[in-house]
Amino acid sequence: MTEEIQLLSITAASIALFHSLFGPDHYLPFIVMSRAGKWSLSKTLWITLASGIGHVLSSVLIGFIGIGLGLGVNKLTGLEEGRGSLAAWLLIAFGFAYFVWGMRKAYRNKKHSHIHVHEDGTYHDHKHSHYEGHAHVHTEEKEGEKNLTPWILFTIFVLGPCEPLIPILMYPAAEHNYWGLFIVTTIFAVITIVTMLLVVVIGYYGVSFIRLGKLERYSHALAGATILISGLAIVFLGL
Repeated sequence: MTEEIQLLSITAASIALFHSLFGPDHYLPFIVMSRAGKWSLSKTLWITLASGIGHVLSSVLIGFIGIGLGLGVNKLTGLEEGRGSLAAWLLIAFGFAYFVWGMRKAYRNKKHSHIHVHEDGTYHDHKHSHYEGHAHVHTEEKEGEKNLTPWILFTIFVLGPCEPLIPILMYPAAEHNYWGLFIVTTIFAVITIVTMLLVVVIGYYGVSFIRLGKLERYSHALAGATILISGLAIVFLGL
């Protein structure tokens, strides 16, 4: 490995680390959706892993195609910025739609009282929800089987670019150093995905200690709001 590739590898690792840490879209959606959907840790990590791989590979593929066609770094960077804007707005749309759905679900699951009068004249009342009772267990399971949320997150992440990766690839590509190109790409991909997984694990256990109490029925709405805010932060704050 040449000195230039060593320096480029360190740069790739550093950029991948900070790119993932300071991009809330790299982990917040998985953390809040796992809490709202009561996903297991293994399911959460598999969804995060698949999304992370798709996130990196899409940029790598575009980068390699661009290099093969002889496109300049400015054109490739502009393309990635366009993809980034599209992915951010899709994240906003998904967060808003999920927030609205979560509020509707919370309203429908609002518990209310019914008075029951017995033959002996005694009566009692109890609180319940028409949408969370035993009679609806099978309905919930059927809805869970058709849950598209993981696929939506995966699609958004595939569309979302790794903007810092393209300029890093250009030097070894210009030098026709394909081994160096492979090393730099692999390091960037591994650091990005591992960082995502570690932050998601920390967040997964962190939010498990939060007790929402009566607000628990708003967990889906809160997840949607969090995703919406993270998308807005990307668009308007450049995170």
